[in-house]
Parts: sequence; structure tokens; C-alpha cells
Amino acid sequence: MPDLSVTLRLVEMMCARLCHDLGGLIGTVGNAIDIVAADDGRDNEVLAFASSAARMLGQRLRLLRAAWGPETDAIRLPALIRLVTPPLAARRIDLDAATLPSDCLFQPSVARIVLNLVVLAIDSLPRGGTIALQGEPGDLLIRIDGQNAAWPDGFAACMRDEATALSALTAPHSAQMPLTVLLARSRNLRLSPAPGPASGVEAVRLSPE
Repeated sequence: MPDLSVTLRLVEMMCARLCHDLGGLIGTVGNAIDIVAADDGRDNEVLAFASSAARMLGQRLRLLRAAWGPETDAIRLPALIRLVTPPLAARRIDLDAATLPSDCLFQPSVARIVLNLVVLAIDSLPRGGTIALQGEPGDLLIRIDGQNAAWPDGFAACMRDEATALSALTAPHSAQMPLTVLLARSRNLRLSPAPGPASGVEAVRLSPE
């Protein structure tokens, strides 16, 4: 079986390639739609819808590229908020980072895991809601709140055991949970469940190993 770090590196490279190729095409389509709409000289609901869809695709792709692709630079909180806000807004989700220092710095590996947790939280808030970041970059709690909000089944078990996380890689629609755990482990970061009053995971803590 290939080494986990080699496998994850391959995932990063393929993600970067796909996002580069698709991002250019999406940008071209969006610009073409905007030009046609401007030449049309009147309100056109179809063109407006297509332009909005192209923008949302581009914003989603930038988030996935940052979450799944190779790490780049450290990122400050305002820049992280700007990156995640448009994809969250499209799903009626707010980001609450009010308790964090306003200009705190997320190191590249930490920022990447935070972004993966945001992607996972989007899937865990089917009817919208709030993602709250609490604490500080070196010891962060990520909470979700909303109607039918729930981290995926088996998340706590995956966080406790790498073999369990690997065995959870069974389908594309559920891969984000184990991928997030495995990426954190490969960066010597710990994800641990913060249990709530009910069964299951109320929040996720991100901290150094």
C-alpha cells in the first residue's frame, strides 16, 4: 500500500491541475456571459442567472483549491473569511469568528485543515446555519449550528484512529470526512471531538499533536 503522504501528495497535485484547468474555463465563460449581457442592453434573467452561477462556481473552486491543493502561504483571518464567505453565503451559512483575534495568523498547514473543516461543515448544514470558529489558531474549536446540523456519522471514530479513517474512504460524496482527518494527521495536527449534551459530536478541536 502506498505511503499515506505520497497518496495525499498525488491528491494535491491532481486537485491543483483540475482547479487550474477548470478555473480558467469558468472565468472565460463568466466573462463571455457578462459581455453578452452588457451588449444586450436590457435585463435578462437567464443571463443574470448564468453569470451568477459562473461566479459561484469560481468561488467554490477557489475554496476547494485552497483546501485540497498544495499548501501555499500563511493566511490571516480577514483573508480566510474573504475566501470562505461567498461559498458559505450561497448555502445560507454564516461564519462567526468574533472570538478570534481580528488579525490572527493561520500557518499554512493549520489554515488548510480549517478550510477542509469548513467544506465538511457546509455538507453538515443542509438547511443553512452558522459555523463558529472559537479560540485561537493553535487551539481552535469549530462548531456548527442550524436546523438538522450534524457532523457525519463516524466522524469521532475516524478522528481517533487512522485505520478507521482510511476504511471510511468508500464513496465520493462521503470522502471529505476521512480526507480531513488524514490531512490533519499528515501535518501532525490533532482533530478531536468535543462531545455535546446529546450523543455525537458537538464541535471539533484542532490542535497540535
